[in-house]
Amino acid sequence: MVANSVPDRVLAGLDPEQRSAVTAPAGPVCVLAGAGTGKTRAVTSRIAYRALTGEISARHVLAVTFTARAAAELRHRLVIAGVANVQARTFHAAALRQVRYFAPRLLHGRAMPELLDSKVRLVTLAAARAGLRADRTAARDLAGEIEWAKSSLVEPGEYVVAAAKALRETPHEPARVAEVFMAYEKLKRAGGVIDFEDVLRAAVWGIEEHPDVAEQVRNQYRHFVVDEYQDVNPLQQRLLDVWLGGRDDVTVVGDASQTIYSFTGATSSYLVDFPRRNRGATVVRLVRDYRSTPQVVGLANAVISQARGTASRLRLELVGQRPAGPEPDRRIFTDEPAEANAVAARCRALIDAGTPAREIAVLFRTNAQSEAYEKAFAEAGVPYLVHGAERFFERPEVRQAMVALRAATRSLAGDTPLPAAVVEAISALGWAPDAPPLGGAARERWEALAALVQLAGEYAATPDLMPLGVAATVERPVTLTDFTGELARRAAQQHAPTVDGVTLASLHSAKGLEWDAVFLVGLADGTLPTTYARTAEQVEEERRLLYVGITRARQWLWLSYASARSPGGRPRRPCRFLPELAPAAAVERATTGRPTRGPQRRATRIVSCRICGTTLLAGPDRKLGRCATCPSDIDDELHGRLLEWRSRVAGAQKVPAYVVFTDATLVALAERRPGRAEDLVAIAGIGPRKLGLYGEAVLALVEGTAVDEICPQKSF
Repeated sequence: MVANSVPDRVLAGLDPEQRSAVTAPAGPVCVLAGAGTGKTRAVTSRIAYRALTGEISARHVLAVTFTARAAAELRHRLVIAGVANVQARTFHAAALRQVRYFAPRLLHGRAMPELLDSKVRLVTLAAARAGLRADRTAARDLAGEIEWAKSSLVEPGEYVVAAAKALRETPHEPARVAEVFMAYEKLKRAGGVIDFEDVLRAAVWGIEEHPDVAEQVRNQYRHFVVDEYQDVNPLQQRLLDVWLGGRDDVTVVGDASQTIYSFTGATSSYLVDFPRRNRGATVVRLVRDYRSTPQVVGLANAVISQARGTASRLRLELVGQRPAGPEPDRRIFTDEPAEANAVAARCRALIDAGTPAREIAVLFRTNAQSEAYEKAFAEAGVPYLVHGAERFFERPEVRQAMVALRAATRSLAGDTPLPAAVVEAISALGWAPDAPPLGGAARERWEALAALVQLAGEYAATPDLMPLGVAATVERPVTLTDFTGELARRAAQQHAPTVDGVTLASLHSAKGLEWDAVFLVGLADGTLPTTYARTAEQVEEERRLLYVGITRARQWLWLSYASARSPGGRPRRPCRFLPELAPAAAVERATTGRPTRGPQRRATRIVSCRICGTTLLAGPDRKLGRCATCPSDIDDELHGRLLEWRSRVAGAQKVPAYVVFTDATLVALAERRPGRAEDLVAIAGIGPRKLGLYGEAVLALVEGTAVDEICPQKSF
């Protein structure tokens, strides 16, 4: 059927589950969306569908995300769908906007306090007042503990008990942390400043204590969407509740298996309990994975299938939708330097073969692991960037470039094409488009400026589709002035362009991102899971962290660990969450050229359905290589010949037919039609013995040889 109306075009191309999420009735809706299942498309389409059908007004929608980049992406997609005026912001940005708007009324004309960019300086002073000496690292740890307490609605006087109940690993004795917390709050008030948690609290207070503010906010925002709902904390949920004010038109989207921020106060309990707290809620499960190959999906399912605890109640088993790809590459190295050098060499090979550096990521458990990879990449001449180390628009070279671009708006000719104008302006900073450094920090600086040039080209080509962009008209092309305005808006929203370099990032900071090739490194017990994970729930969160890392990969996935931290160091075990780390065919030869020694535990091979990607656990399914419910592509004629051949062989050997091959094995042979001995032994149930006995005959049958030529009737 041809989609004639605008709403029909919104629904076009959606799978059945996505369509159910989009067309769900008004009221509480819970979308359980697995990794790579198109949740952003579903959320965008739901807002657009409701607005374009006239069910709601776009200006009454508040969509809350957890990153500025996600908010910008949501706005961008809505503009393309023909829906403007939707407010898509982070919790903090939405709260700050409201607090600033109502500040004159709430503060009776007084100026709004200044917002702290960072707690570290005040926490350092607070620690000194509490009799503690705190360097920058210790101050960051204390600041993190204060953020957890405030996000969990815990006051300084309640901290000791709350920390004990939550089994917090505190940087100092809980009583001392409470003293620092109290001193920090006093210093804030004395200095007339507030932090980000205060902004959320102020927004809650403004609505709860001022009926006129509540009426205005609730009249403006009537329909809510919350992305990454598994990551909300008690303070954010309190704000959502006061925004709703007893109404129930809210759509939440999340995946309990991706809850990895509990140390900040985030909890999946609100997602898990949503249907119970909202009677009659519509619950939709998105499980079709459009991001990763079936091989990656199979490994992800195998890892998360062992999960336990509350979050596992909403565990989703993903169904791969992409064509088959390579099996995940599992490696063991003698030490961490050898591991880093091998990863750098593999990244170099991928780039040389045509994979863009920006489509490769190396992910690790802790930021401290980055150093070895920065060194190895610099030596290999591989461009890289450290994700989360410094915000793009705060980099010195980017700030200098933006100053140079603003200056160029006054000096360059008005008819200079936009990309050429940008190149000319930043060339004054020593940047040359055809002279990238080989690697290291110099290459990272070069790539940051190159990203501005690329962004200028994209903006000049499609300004009306750029997030926050100013649409060009037929009469006037975009100018350098337009572009500098776009950069200013992007900087305010922290909507950074993509920098071309291999991403080095912690698993936590990789959440929400994806790449063609992902290297999960340092997968040793004690690192993942970390030694600090002592409770069952903490260990489960480490499992989810690995799951998040695996599901970042679209095509290629590498998993590795070093058997020792340094050459000659104490031996370590591989990550306990992986069903297997190094099957015999993938054991990495050490730098000596010898295979890893020592007894090898026999590991169960992961078998994924070759049709849908689901991990296969049942014996018959593993033998078939597909789920029992997935469609069969059996060669009926071959299956008939195999049955006849088996009957003759069993008769000659005077054994039951299943002793030769089971029915499931014959079906697997007729479906998979192996052409080599290697393909035969890949079928569960065909080992070396049966390969020797029957392999030649089976391969001949697959090739089309008649049964009589292999087993003449007179022989029986």
